[in-house]
Amino acid sequence: MPTVPPPMAAPPKPTWEPKQQEPPYPWLRPTIRIRLTLLYGGMFLIAGILLLSIIYMLAAQAMHVGSELPFKIANGQVTSDICNLPEKASAETFNAAMNTCVNHQRQQALDTLLNRSLLALVGLSVIAFAFGYAMAGRVLSPLGRITRIARRVAGTDLSRRIELDGPDDELKELSDTFDDMLDRLERAFTAQQRFVGNASHELRTPLAINRTLLEVHLSDPQAPPELQQLGKTLLATNERSEQLVEGLLLLARSDNQIVERKPVDLAEVASRAVDQARGEAEAKGVEMRVELSPAVVQGNGVLLERIALNLVQNAVRYNVAEDGWVQVSTELLPGQAVLIVSNTGPVVPAYEIDNLFEPFRRLRTERTGSDKGVGLGLSIARSVARAHGGRIIAEPREGGGLVMRVSLPV
Repeated sequence: MPTVPPPMAAPPKPTWEPKQQEPPYPWLRPTIRIRLTLLYGGMFLIAGILLLSIIYMLAAQAMHVGSELPFKIANGQVTSDICNLPEKASAETFNAAMNTCVNHQRQQALDTLLNRSLLALVGLSVIAFAFGYAMAGRVLSPLGRITRIARRVAGTDLSRRIELDGPDDELKELSDTFDDMLDRLERAFTAQQRFVGNASHELRTPLAINRTLLEVHLSDPQAPPELQQLGKTLLATNERSEQLVEGLLLLARSDNQIVERKPVDLAEVASRAVDQARGEAEAKGVEMRVELSPAVVQGNGVLLERIALNLVQNAVRYNVAEDGWVQVSTELLPGQAVLIVSNTGPVVPAYEIDNLFEPFRRLRTERTGSDKGVGLGLSIARSVARAHGGRIIAEPREGGGLVMRVSLPV
């Protein structure tokens, strides 16, 4: 009896280890918190010193430090050029006049000190806010760089890295962690692309061989009717498997961002899709209405044609039995090109719209079980639209059917 090979051990789970250990004295590490504390604490200290110096100088100026006294004694009498003192009056009246004069001078000095101190505070506040804004921008500039690189990575390719230079602070640690994550994502996407290529070859070849063998068998006129019927059933099943494989591979490829873009006219793409689906529409008695206007976008023509073909085929297949129609139109709007496919058909509840875009989902069913397709048409259309930076929206049509709107940036 043949020996059964032992089961392969599961690969170890990937782990991530930090690149650097904690320093022996973490409080000496130039972190963002310490730098901002020193920066704003130093700014507050400098502003306080400046404000104190200004107030001191203003107080000295208001009190006339170093100037002559406002009173003079001449010929045994007290005179003043500032205060109005009575020449001949009793001691009490003279002292009250001097007290009033001194209090008035003090009030003027306090008012002058308050007004100039407020002006100095406003000026220092403006300078402090401007300096703080500039310093905060300088400290947080690496964060802006990280954001820009992340946006470029999400929009183009995974080969970009931040490679942030500078002190070993929280932002440097965030940058290094993000670079490590990008390395892992790039390896994962490379492995996925390699898997898609291998699966494309390994799955298509046996299906193509099976189709060829079945077609050769069906071409034999001496085959019994039972075998002929069995061969047709197997051929239909094989064709369905081929469609499923093609749809899955296209769905996997279209999930990535389109890097190489060329000018593509949605009107031409929609026209080809209508021509391919016209025979099926005539067989089902569905009228095709076409209103195409030039709408050029940057993208992949094959994938965009697949969007149009999937939408048109779904509109034809999921239609009413009599007096059905499918309308296909393109238009160019400010900043975007739009492909619209609407049709008559069964009433679609609004809460079922999102389920239609899930793989292998149909209206009120979860798995494929009919001859209308493999359940990947709308999933592929949404994936391709996202890969081109656009989106696809489905809306229930009054009276039954759907209105599918694909918007792509120009």
